[in-house]
Amino acid sequence: MVSRVIPVDDFDLVVFGATGDLAQRKILPALFRRFVAGQIPESARIIGAARTEQDDAAFRDEARRAISEHGRVPQDDPRLARFLELLAYTAVDAKGDGGWADLKARMREGAVHAFYFSVAPALFGDIAERLASHGIADRDSRIVVEKPFGRDLQTARDLNDMLARHFGEQQIYRIDHYLGKETVQNLMAVRFANILFEPLWNSQYVDHVQITVAETVGVAGRGSYYDKSGAIRDMVQNHMMQLLCLIAMEPPYHFDPNAVRDEKLKVIRALQPVEPDDIVRGQYQGDGKSTGYAEDAENPATRTESYVAMKVCISNWRWQGTPFYLRTGKKLRARTSEIAVVFREPPHSIFDDTGAPKANELVIRLQPNEGMNLKVMIKEPGPGGMRLVQVPLDMSFADALGQDGSDMPDAYERLIMDVIRGNQTLFMRGDEVEAAWAWTDPIIAAWEDSKRRPEPYDAGSSGPEEALRLMHRDNRRWREIRP
Repeated sequence: MVSRVIPVDDFDLVVFGATGDLAQRKILPALFRRFVAGQIPESARIIGAARTEQDDAAFRDEARRAISEHGRVPQDDPRLARFLELLAYTAVDAKGDGGWADLKARMREGAVHAFYFSVAPALFGDIAERLASHGIADRDSRIVVEKPFGRDLQTARDLNDMLARHFGEQQIYRIDHYLGKETVQNLMAVRFANILFEPLWNSQYVDHVQITVAETVGVAGRGSYYDKSGAIRDMVQNHMMQLLCLIAMEPPYHFDPNAVRDEKLKVIRALQPVEPDDIVRGQYQGDGKSTGYAEDAENPATRTESYVAMKVCISNWRWQGTPFYLRTGKKLRARTSEIAVVFREPPHSIFDDTGAPKANELVIRLQPNEGMNLKVMIKEPGPGGMRLVQVPLDMSFADALGQDGSDMPDAYERLIMDVIRGNQTLFMRGDEVEAAWAWTDPIIAAWEDSKRRPEPYDAGSSGPEEALRLMHRDNRRWREIRP
């Protein structure tokens, strides 16, 4: 199956922080891939902006090396040479007036104007103010801001207020790359474009839902940053919250940005407060071969969690009585992200000693090997009577859509093109961010008040033993963490 590429309108995209890690690893390679796919017009302009003093040629050389390394493209690829012609560079002072007149002179009339804030959140307000005061941005311009969107409810409100002084909500694109993943978008298609699952998508038929985001890497190299956030701020409040919303939301009246985000907001507001006994915090330990979290964070007294598991309940008619189990952590057994919808077992089995029917499971794999599989019971092949066995009906995107892993679009590719199109469906709204923090803040406050240290767990394991007991007390089991 060949995907249909719809070109976007002519645009000027300014990437603030263009010499930084995110721009080099993700943004520039994503733009190159969309250019190769024919989605970006030859007339488009991508303008790097940062403190570093350099000319266009030096920035293009830097971009060439970054795209070659992170996009696995030979530096002498003629397509890369054509793409680099779209690039320009302007040195700007985010906290002063230097360079802003030069940046304004590069902007073209009649093109879509977008500004990507690939910088620390502390600079968001300074850049927004100067874009407005120098007349570079207008009411049709769009800005893209990266997480973290604050570190608690108050700072999130302050950030929203700061951006709102210069831009309307319809101009602000709060990016969460998880929402750009093909499988996450297909979750909405599976739910709302097929009659098969929606009648069963409720507490009458769903026993529980598991959402897992496991990583094999630790926090070495970014320990000082991570130690100020922890797993709940880094993953639960944003990425996992978005996955929870897409699983639990009601069907929107239309696939429209505000309609979709209205339904997600309803889910967040329906979340029950989490009881202390329904949360497990963990911290990976060194084993002689690899360092532990405290060493990676360079803080022997740290009480920041590198792992969190929790039981979450939603107070509405659809999900009352069906728990959602969330877990995420560093230095676990395998790198995997998945959503598992576990249905209830049949109320009565007509098969006696031939194998008890097991619960059906719909598993949505986000990484690696994006795809979905549905576990169903069938008769085991062969003579000798009726013997039941559970098998997966598997759909790997690579097999079903004729794409290998290298052809699967990166999340940033889709999201940046949505910014140019002016489509906010896969971006978070300000009230959604604040509602998520309003639910998360009491959890963090309770941890801090308790003064308890996170539970230790071995690097390469599935997490602390207490997380297993969190499920066992409900007569349930975590799915095995595996690639």
